[in-house]
Amino acid sequence: MKILKRNGTEENFDVTKIINAVNKANEAAEGGRINEAEINDIADYVEWKCTKMNRAVSVEEIQDMVENQLMAKGAFELARRYVRYRYTRSLIRKSNTTDNKILSLIECVNEEVKQENSNKNPTVNSVQRDYMAGEVSRDITKRLLLPEDIVDAHEQGIIHFHDTDYFAQHMHNCDLVDLEDMLQNGTVISETLIEKPHSFSTACNIATQIIAQVASNQYGGQSISLAHLAPFVQISREKIRRELMEEFKVLDVRPGEDKIAEITEERLRKEITRGVQTIQYQVVTLLTTNGQAPFVTVFMYLNEAKNEQEKKDLAMIIEETLRQRTEGVKNESGVWVTPAFPKLIYVLEEDNIREGTPYFYLTELAAGCTAKRMVPDYISEKVMLKLKVDKNGEGHCYTCMGCRSFLTPYVDGNGKPKYYGRFNQGVVTLNLVDIALSSGRDMDRFWHIFDDRLDLCYRALMCRHERLKGTLSDAAPILWQYGALARLKKGEPIDKLLYGGYSTISLGYAGLYECVKYMTGKSHTDPEAEPFALSVMQYMNDACKRWKAKENIDFSIYGTPLESTTYKFARCLQKRFGIIEGITDRSYITNSYHVHVTEKIDAFTKLKFESKFQHLSPGGAISYVEVPNMQNNIPAVIRVMQFIYENIMYAELNTKSDYCQVCGYDGEIQIVEDEGKLVWECPNCKNRDQNKMNVARRTCGYIGTQYWNQGRTQEIRERVLHL
Repeated sequence: MKILKRNGTEENFDVTKIINAVNKANEAAEGGRINEAEINDIADYVEWKCTKMNRAVSVEEIQDMVENQLMAKGAFELARRYVRYRYTRSLIRKSNTTDNKILSLIECVNEEVKQENSNKNPTVNSVQRDYMAGEVSRDITKRLLLPEDIVDAHEQGIIHFHDTDYFAQHMHNCDLVDLEDMLQNGTVISETLIEKPHSFSTACNIATQIIAQVASNQYGGQSISLAHLAPFVQISREKIRRELMEEFKVLDVRPGEDKIAEITEERLRKEITRGVQTIQYQVVTLLTTNGQAPFVTVFMYLNEAKNEQEKKDLAMIIEETLRQRTEGVKNESGVWVTPAFPKLIYVLEEDNIREGTPYFYLTELAAGCTAKRMVPDYISEKVMLKLKVDKNGEGHCYTCMGCRSFLTPYVDGNGKPKYYGRFNQGVVTLNLVDIALSSGRDMDRFWHIFDDRLDLCYRALMCRHERLKGTLSDAAPILWQYGALARLKKGEPIDKLLYGGYSTISLGYAGLYECVKYMTGKSHTDPEAEPFALSVMQYMNDACKRWKAKENIDFSIYGTPLESTTYKFARCLQKRFGIIEGITDRSYITNSYHVHVTEKIDAFTKLKFESKFQHLSPGGAISYVEVPNMQNNIPAVIRVMQFIYENIMYAELNTKSDYCQVCGYDGEIQIVEDEGKLVWECPNCKNRDQNKMNVARRTCGYIGTQYWNQGRTQEIRERVLHL
């Protein structure tokens, strides 16, 4: 059994340390001492309780258990001594809040950080530098930049103030890169003018440089559209044809027009292959300044093309993208594996959704890619056009920023819809489970506490907004001056982009299932409990509407993709309320509005049910179905995709894609328990070295690769199949 120390490192549980600590307090107590047998009883009880928690228990949790047992035995003077000792040690620790954590990072022994981000390797120097800077930012943020009550609420897991490791800087969250503007009108990278490219392959190369620059100047995900690369296919076609004519002239050959067109298209296909390969391999191999591959989403939407020829060219790019992603990338052993990025999103539309439609062949490719590599995810054009309606009454289909964060519909000063070039200011997440438990099942008290917590979130979100206000465009020229998000002048503040709906700011939420289960005694899938669940969602939307009217800022409800925070929230709930069956008895809480991972429900019922909640989560939502290996049943995958098209805006299929580097096993790597800790193990050779296996799981809307904390690992292990 492991314990988690304050600096993030793990060590084996040692019951003698509890006995020694209580003995020291006992010796110093002036009265009310307890005997050796009672001390041993306390230590045994704490050890038993830690074992039952099935996870690494923090030092603070153990000390709380000791205090409670001392009080239970009536040893009040001894308990006071113990509390006083803890307080003194706490003051000593607070005199320097960063040194120990930074040292544990450098020595690669900080287990919390190792499991914080499933796509960052904390042993790499660039990642360590980012984490070290992050620790300094967290320290400054908590001590100087945020009000004390917001910091306290964050520490207690009442809310989560996201990305404190970047808050000290004037950085935003995520965005839709205006790649079209940058490629068509030129941009500047590292003080070098980049003009409009003269070929598709050059456009792809420039796109990857833009992706890297953008990723290094923000902390969230970015999205680009393949439609912005499609016009360069025609430019390459014309260039190839000219070169061909020169070759024929030199060779004194006069082929017919059909032959010229055939050779042109053949060479063009090869260039598209090279260009797409550039994007895939550059994104996978690039390391940004935060020590990871850029978190980029590639959007594939045929109806973004401006004419029929461009649509056909876009289809060729999409086809090649799907083929290459299905193949995968080679790991260091030369084995084809599933990469985490770029994330792919494929739009289901009328001309690709059914057999016999012009682009159904792309949908078949997408289905095969999903079955093998877990991407692409799917957006239903049909449903999205109904949900994303602007003030002119027009529906729009567009990509999310990163894993699920959606912009709100926006019309510019000329009455035209605008999505690319917009961004999200940041997120604060509300722990709905904590509200429910704090109410003690009293409905009136529930709504009263809800109001208080919403006010807390509002003030925290305004802290995020105020941190960005006054930021000069010089802080990130690629974003604010050279087209990724704007074309502001040097020295110009970005303030005008923070208001009027140009950007959004997100009220996240987590644990709707547990909240409803505690208040009603039923899952929110139960018809009797569903109205309460929907009313909770509507309550948050109403709050955002009020805030928007007051501040002229687009506040929006966001289904938070909990990664490490799911574990943090669960631990905080256990500490505040104890173990409550069905509510706090796991090391995770449920993401956003999702059906609980253990609930037996079929894929179609799940998607239909969750579609009601996507409508009430306009700032970000994604649903998934957990499926077995579907590589030999592509028609079933397509059936699910067709259901998505008719019923839900944004969804994905989760499967497994693993490889053991020790024995070559390419089936599902298992999760097993070892002394109370969950570890990954190859079922064939029993390898447990995470550095010698490739495990890919979708965790929060994007694919992660085995650096998960215990809470998320338990959640992955407990997922039931929906198909």
